[in-house]
Amino acid sequence: MAFFERLPSATAAAQSVLPDRSAGPGRVLAAVDRIEGSRWADSLITSLRGIVRLMPSGTRDVLHGTWLGHPVHPALVQLPIGTWTSAALLDLIPGRGKGAGALIAVGVASAAPAAVAGFADWAELRKPQARVGLVHAAANSAAIVLYTASVVSRIRGRGLRGRGYAFAGLATASLGGALGGHLAYRQGAGVNHAEQVAAVVEPGWHLLGQLSEFPVGEPVQRVFSDVPVLVLRAADDTVQVMADRCSHMAGPLSEGEIIDGCVRCPWHGSLFRLSDGWNLEGPATAPQPVFETRVTAGRVTARLPEERKEL
Repeated sequence: MAFFERLPSATAAAQSVLPDRSAGPGRVLAAVDRIEGSRWADSLITSLRGIVRLMPSGTRDVLHGTWLGHPVHPALVQLPIGTWTSAALLDLIPGRGKGAGALIAVGVASAAPAAVAGFADWAELRKPQARVGLVHAAANSAAIVLYTASVVSRIRGRGLRGRGYAFAGLATASLGGALGGHLAYRQGAGVNHAEQVAAVVEPGWHLLGQLSEFPVGEPVQRVFSDVPVLVLRAADDTVQVMADRCSHMAGPLSEGEIIDGCVRCPWHGSLFRLSDGWNLEGPATAPQPVFETRVTAGRVTARLPEERKEL
């Protein structure tokens, strides 16, 4: 018994391999997790979403990046980040303050379109993501205020104060950028939620069911290779099959509305063409995977095109 008493308990052993969230990066993640679960700003989030949705749908599609194939916001933020970082380097070199001030002014001006695009994307996020996004936006807004104060101070000849505001702005913008990274890489905001379909679906033809099981004109969900798909039977008994989880936020397309050969996501309204999966309206910026289909002896089968299976 003495030997077994010296062995660590199962609980202790499990705790020894779990990450310690009381220090270092774990403490930072715990803080962001608290933001995700905090409900104090939910009424404000609802109000701000309503403002964004007053924009014409075409304007929101441009801001989302439906035309580009991925979100516009990450591309637009490169200019203010680049100019502000460059200004910080110039501020460390004696005699280069005027150049730094010009860069900061360009960064402040270019931050406006980046903020508008981010605002449009933010309005379509889930509540936990929107809460983090609100703090992300607040940090970046504070950075813009600090950088504006830096420009004003430099114009008034108060170069040292202008440098102080600029370095405070860079620190604040860095915090906002870190939260933006958390949104994208940990919470999955703005990523293509249908991209993994090609990696998961097994090659070859998969049986979906008998043709008689699918009512004409009504989307039906089926699952193969653990991937849910939307199945739609046309009046001429041809069948179209598309990945069911919306590329925007994984909404169930099989519960959406069929409109002129397209399906509209019931969650955020993205519109996809059933024939090729192309996204015609946002907020989705990536198309849906579609499957080749055939009907043989009343049996419906589907497979992913071979080019989509390349790893």
